[in-house]
Amino acid sequence: MKHTANIKSLVLLSFGIFTIGSVQGQSYSDTIQQFRRNYRDDFLKEERSPLKASDTSFLRFFPPDKKYCVMASIRRTPEAQPFSMPTHSGKTKRFRKYGILSFSIGGMPLQLEIYQSADPAQAAALKDYLFLPFKDLTNYETTYGGGRYLDLNLQDIDGDKLVLDFNKCYNPYCAYAEGYNCPIPPMVNNLAIAIKAGEKNFGRSHSE
Repeated sequence: MKHTANIKSLVLLSFGIFTIGSVQGQSYSDTIQQFRRNYRDDFLKEERSPLKASDTSFLRFFPPDKKYCVMASIRRTPEAQPFSMPTHSGKTKRFRKYGILSFSIGGMPLQLEIYQSADPAQAAALKDYLFLPFKDLTNYETTYGGGRYLDLNLQDIDGDKLVLDFNKCYNPYCAYAEGYNCPIPPMVNNLAIAIKAGEKNFGRSHSE
C-alpha cells in the first residue's frame, strides 16, 4: 500500500493511491479490512490531513461485498484534450480523460470515465496514476453528497481489462472539513445505481 501523503501532498487533490494485494491465506474480507486499517493510519501520516487520531473512530464503511469488485473493459482515449475539473473550493484542477470503463453490477451495464492529471507541474510524479471520481444513488443518504473516489495505476491494466473494487472507494477530504480542493465528479460519472460499498458518511459533522 502506497503512502497516501505522497500523492495528496503533491497534487492537493485529496486523493491518494491505495493498493493492497491479497495476502496468502487471507480472505477477501480480511484483505479489505486490512486496507481500511491502512487507510485510517494514513490520515495520521499526512501533513494536510483533516483528521486527528481521535477523529478516525468516526470513519464508517459498508461491509466488504465482492459484488462490487468487478472486471471492467477499458477503451483508451488518447485524443482527449486536457480540461478543467471544478473543485468544491471553487478552484479547478487540470485533467485529461484517459479512457472509458465499461462494466456491470447486478446485471446492469455501466460506464465511467477515468482521468490522468494534466497539471504540468505534476506530470512526472503522477504519470502512472489514474483518478476515478464518481457519484451514485447513495449520495446524500448513506454516503457523502459530493461523491467518492477510486485511485488506480496504469500497471493495474491488463490488456484492455481493469479490476474495479468499489470496496476501496473513499471520501474526499471535503467530507471531513472545509478548505480543500476536492474535484467534483463530472456529470458523466453519475451512476444510476446505489454503490453500497466503500466509505460511508463521516460519523460526525464538520462543526463538531
